[in-house]
Amino acid sequence: MEAKEQVLQAMCKAGEPVNAGKVVELTGLDRKVVDKAMADLKKEGAIVSPVRCKWEPAVK
Repeated sequence: MEAKEQVLQAMCKAGEPVNAGKVVELTGLDRKVVDKAMADLKKEGAIVSPVRCKWEPAVK
């Protein structure tokens, strides 16, 4: 599974806005991998930030 998919799934499962550190905990991926995946997802508009430094899927 691609890192972006894992990050998105982890965010969906969390059920609340999460930061990159929490995504690392949930997925077990390396922090750099999570940061890159989140950056790509932000560019695609797949995740949004309802609260500063926390992210969630754009469509639930």
